[in-house]
Amino acid sequence: MTVTIYHNPRCSKSRETLELLRNRGVEPTVVEYLQTPPNEAELKKILSLLGLKPRELLRKKEAKEAGLDDPSLDGDRLIAAMVANPAVIERPIVVANGKAALGRPPEKVLELL
Repeated sequence: MTVTIYHNPRCSKSRETLELLRNRGVEPTVVEYLQTPPNEAELKKILSLLGLKPRELLRKKEAKEAGLDDPSLDGDRLIAAMVANPAVIERPIVVANGKAALGRPPEKVLELL
């Protein structure tokens, strides 16, 4: 089983989720998405796996600071903006077994294992 975590080491929930996975014997592929953001196709796939619309994956405060809280931004434009400004993407995201989960709370990712 391949498990990937889109991780921000400065985020406590992201660190907790990574630790939770490791404590369960899972060593995921760690993608520090601020350094290596997903491209548009990857982000679309993640959104599809999560069953979310782009706006639902935005961190509200960071999106406002980046000027992405404009409700007129549509899906593709918003996805492009998220790729260009990865700090606005909610975290952590874990992908495994053709599914994805947002680690809020961290235990939510255990449903994938």
